[in-house]
Amino acid sequence: MRFTKMHGAGNDYVYVNCFAQPVRHPAALARAVSDRHAGIGGDGLVLILPSRKADARMRMFNPDGTESEMCGNGLRCLAKYVYDHGLARKKELRVETGAGVLTLQLFPGRDGLIERVRVDLGRPRLRPKDIPVRLRGQRAVDAPIKVAGRRRRMTCVSMGNPHAVFFVHDVAKVELERLGPAVERHPLFPRRTNVHIAQVLGRREVRMRTWERGTGVTLACGTGAGAVCVAGALSGRTERRILAHADGGDLELEWADDGHVFKTGPAVEVFSGDWPE
Repeated sequence: MRFTKMHGAGNDYVYVNCFAQPVRHPAALARAVSDRHAGIGGDGLVLILPSRKADARMRMFNPDGTESEMCGNGLRCLAKYVYDHGLARKKELRVETGAGVLTLQLFPGRDGLIERVRVDLGRPRLRPKDIPVRLRGQRAVDAPIKVAGRRRRMTCVSMGNPHAVFFVHDVAKVELERLGPAVERHPLFPRRTNVHIAQVLGRREVRMRTWERGTGVTLACGTGAGAVCVAGALSGRTERRILAHADGGDLELEWADDGHVFKTGPAVEVFSGDWPE
């Protein structure tokens, strides 16, 4: 099986072009290839598939074999692959995901290959039942939660997948390896959740770290950065347009006046190879 390793801001995935080859057992394959010691290594597996309603379809599997609705950083890299490898030579692509059909703008470098991608992540879902989180009310902004031995406040957002955002004074001092899994599997979240800690550096700048559902600590999370942007604006901590510094790089976010969240960031192809069947 031919594969390509790619990353967006350090969020790395193994990609398989299913226009050319089928994958019959993606959950098992995801567990095998994601292993950083015995496999290729990555934050998951992304399948690039034909679509009847878009230029391509994305399926994304976590290292534990569970399937996620979508991944923002992974989606940017998928768009780069589709363009650079000639599956669709368009600088505006539509990609079908578990969160719906999303539109992406592609920006090539001097060599003609795609370097940066802007993703329209759509409108955030803010009602607790749509995230989902077992809380009352119309929105979960600075909502109380007791986790890891203490009471905290979180803002919950769905960007097609669930996110819980915690604003803290210093992200470096938070034990994310302890907080992340405790929140991910908290009874409030029937489908588990992605977890982010964010430190406000200014009205238009944040520092963030991420625990991804089914994966663990990652260097970045595209939909998570979108959720942090929305959470900051909802709670009055930031403007609707911010720069998010993740461990793997910077992402530009905007919660536009039409309600859509836009994310711009890098997409990098690392290497290709063959995985034994």
